[in-house]
Amino acid sequence: MASSAACAAGFFLDANPPCEPSALALDACALCARPLGGGIDIFMYRGDTPFCSEECRYEQMQLDAVRARRAARSAGRRRQQQYSSSGAESARGQHQESRKVSVAS
Repeated sequence: MASSAACAAGFFLDANPPCEPSALALDACALCARPLGGGIDIFMYRGDTPFCSEECRYEQMQLDAVRARRAARSAGRRRQQQYSSSGAESARGQHQESRKVSVAS
């Protein structure tokens, strides 16, 4: 009875109460989908991503690094385009203002 009360209390406090199987899928490698379990080592990355080997984990780390570099370059290009387009607009605005000024002779 006490364990069922603990399970009921845990249900509201935790996403995965200790009396129920974990919802976290540790049954297959996140990269190659090789089945995990049966006494083999599980290699973890980023806290909750399982891999069947150090090689699969390393390959995922490399893929993540490439994605991060691409995202950083893309963000840098967007910032540069925004900066250059806002600079061109302000230069155009200044140029138009200078045209409005007339010199009396």
